[in-house]
Amino acid sequence: MEKPYGLLVAGMNFASVDEGEFNAWYDTEHVPERLRVDGFINAQRWLGVEDARDSIVTYDLKSKDVLKGAAYTAIAGANLSPWSKHVTGQVRRICRVEGEQTLPGRQAAPDNAGGLLMNAMNVAPEAEAEFNAWYNEEHIPGLLQVKGCIAARRFVATESVLKYVALYHLTAPEVQVSAAWKQAVDTPWTKKMRPFFRDGLRVVLRPYVKKS
Repeated sequence: MEKPYGLLVAGMNFASVDEGEFNAWYDTEHVPERLRVDGFINAQRWLGVEDARDSIVTYDLKSKDVLKGAAYTAIAGANLSPWSKHVTGQVRRICRVEGEQTLPGRQAAPDNAGGLLMNAMNVAPEAEAEFNAWYNEEHIPGLLQVKGCIAARRFVATESVLKYVALYHLTAPEVQVSAAWKQAVDTPWTKKMRPFFRDGLRVVLRPYVKKS
């Protein structure tokens, strides 16, 4: 049986870094360096709708084990390049997630999305079983029916302060404030589960576009 896809998410606010240098570092060194590692499927860069200095980069992996392999560890952590250490030493971290895709299991991010919603959270232990049932049986299927939702995927983190992550690829960031979206999330079961949510992180993003 094939393993579920893995996920790496790197989120940071780069307000204290020169924007030109930040983008040059990501575009010319950091992302290409990771895409050369066997097992990295893709890399997508996103910027916050509310704060354009919020940067989220998502990487789909053939499995979470890629991040433990020699090829990746040779360029990560203590082995970051001097440029990476220089840039990351100045930014404010939003999140870093290593995880495994639980739903649908082996679906890579679409490459034509005009927006991304990232939802990450913990959940009260006594509600965890029902939380997962709600997410899998109602929440994700319901949002996938909303016009403008291209893909909806769930992940469980293996390395993160937030255990559960959902990524919704949208035709535009505004999809997540549409009437249809609000109707899909405002169900009796959702209202029952909300009191058990903890430490939520919700970021609405637009695609990063490299300047010519």
